[in-house]
Amino acid sequence: MCKAHEPEEARLQEARNAFDEALHICRSKSAKGFELIVATSLGCLWQRQGKRREAYELLAPIYNWFTEGFDTRDLREAKALLDELS
Repeated sequence: MCKAHEPEEARLQEARNAFDEALHICRSKSAKGFELIVATSLGCLWQRQGKRREAYELLAPIYNWFTEGFDTRDLREAKALLDELS
């Protein structure tokens, strides 16, 4: 492994750990709105990393939980990402 990539990989792992912690907190509090925001952000990161399937599988069930509010920014952004991933 190149030494030049170590800082970037460390930052990516730190970001992933933060996303995992945020998802855990959101799920423990049943905070679906915040869970959607975190999953959308993590999905964007994974999309840039070429992890399209993982991003879709994370975000789709959370998005599909909602039954209203589809005109809100958070749900519109999640839908746009899902459309890009599918």
